[in-house]
This record gives sequence, C-alpha cells and structure tokens, in this order.
Amino acid sequence: MKRILEELSTLRGSRPRILLCDDQPINIRLANAMLKGDYDIYMAGSGQQALDLCERILPDLILMDVNMPGLNGYETCERLKQNTATLGIPVIFLTGLKSEEDEVKGFDVGGVDFISKPINGTVLKARVLTHLTLKLQSDFYRNIAVTDSLTGLFNRRKFDSELTEKWELCKRSGQAISLLMIDIDYFKKYNDHYGHQAGDRCLAQVAQAIRSNFNRSYDCVARYGGEEFACILPMAGREQALKMAQDISQSVMRLELMHAKSEVCAHVTLSIGVATVDNPGPATSPASLVELADQNLYLAKNRGRAQVCAGTETARQDVVT
Repeated sequence: MKRILEELSTLRGSRPRILLCDDQPINIRLANAMLKGDYDIYMAGSGQQALDLCERILPDLILMDVNMPGLNGYETCERLKQNTATLGIPVIFLTGLKSEEDEVKGFDVGGVDFISKPINGTVLKARVLTHLTLKLQSDFYRNIAVTDSLTGLFNRRKFDSELTEKWELCKRSGQAISLLMIDIDYFKKYNDHYGHQAGDRCLAQVAQAIRSNFNRSYDCVARYGGEEFACILPMAGREQALKMAQDISQSVMRLELMHAKSEVCAHVTLSIGVATVDNPGPATSPASLVELADQNLYLAKNRGRAQVCAGTETARQDVVT
C-alpha cells in the first residue's frame, strides 16, 4: 500500500498533506515526530484555526482531537463537511474517549476512524497510510473525470463547479474574485494552415504556458472550450488580475509559435478579458462575472486582438508583425 501511495503522490507532483489539530502542543509534537518523514505536516491548536488552514492548504487528511475548547473536534468536523471545498477531507479522531456512543457520534459527523490515546505509533502510521491511499485514489479517478485530456487543464465541467465554490469562498471572506477569459488569436486560421495535429500541439503548449504562471493552490485554470481558456483568481483584485493576464500573454509570446496566418503577429498571441467583483454579494453572481469577462474579451478582440482588456483599460502586447 505504501508503494501505491508513493505512485499516486508522484503522479500529482506533491507529497500528502496532513493537518494535526490538538489544543495540547505535546500531542501535536508526538504525532508530528511519528509522521513527518513521509508527509508534509501542518498544525492547528484549535478547531477554528483548523478550519482556516483547511481553506488555504486543503490537506489530504486531518488528525483531530475531540476535546478542545471553543469548537470541539465533532463540531469542527461538522463544519468541514458543510463546506464543498473541504467535505472530501477524511478526518481521523484522536481521543481518550472510548464509549460506543462517542464513536457513533464521530461517524455521524463525518469522521472516518478513531485512534485512542495514548497514541500507538504503529497503529497511527497504518491508519494514516490506509486513509491517505483511499483519498489519493479517489482524487486520481475524480481528476480524470474533470480533466481535459489534450491540455491537462481542468475541463468546462470542473470550471463551473470551481467557480461556484470559489465565489462562495470569497463571499464568506468578503474578498474580491477575478476571472480571466483567454482566446488564442486567429486559431481557426492556424488550424486551416498548419493542420489539426499542429493545432492540438499548439493548444497543449499554450495551456502549459498559461498554467506556468499560477502557484496558488486555490487558483483554477481550465480549458473553457475550443481555443478558449479561463482562469479563476479567488482573493485577487483588479490590479493583480491585470498583472497576471499580462504575464500570461508574455509567456505565450516567449514560446514563439509561428503563425503565418495571424493578422496581428508572426507568432501565436492571446486576447484576454479581465473581470473583477470586489464584494461578491446578492447584487452579483458567478454568471455575471463570466458575462463581464466575456464582454471584455470581446472588446480585446474588437480593438485589434493581442491585448488584455478590463473594460476601460486596455494593455496591448508588443508584437512582431
């Protein structure tokens, strides 16, 4: 089973992340000492801190103490299961409670296992390995269903669910959300001139260039359809989104993909529409954000392509004609 977990970790490009939540530092240090060699470990001293960390790092597994001041382990687990972003994270309760009623309650709120204190290192490692393997296997098969096979980016179905999820996250936290709608300029002419196989290679290269600009785990980069891409930037304002769009444009320009039939440049270029909602609320919606980004993409194309447009502000890229 350990070999399977290692293979799954290699496929996704990162080690499993475990969050330890306990109000007693000595318990956290003990569990950390047992697990730190094989996993990336994060620590929380309260239920609320665990909830905050989960939204930022999305751990693969949580080891949760039951008896904590403020939010106890059961209450924290219930809140995790009410959030679409965190409901799939398995929670193992670490507890000195041993009654059947306590175990039933733990399963009722969404826990997957119990480990009794004092912690036995062999038992802890075995249970962690089992539940992490199940979690990463589930993630792997789910990702196949939501991934575009040509580019490796999320597909339209995943984009729609991510937009709803990220919108709710920003709405709860009162932070801005931005969206980039990206189109490859004159891509039909590219396909007609170079052929569809070359067009597929172009799409894959452009997709990787776009994705290379993102390093926040909660951003979303998707193939929206055809030669169009979409990027969701939670907790990012207008200036940050504009900067990201310009960086993406330059990344694609640096590929120097020849485009003999382009009317703006000798190489492949992008038109990008940028939209931002500063305070997601009742007067706005995910659909309105997409509509605004689409409108700005249309403006970018209508004004000559190979540029970034955020309504009144347009940044044209330096192109070689």
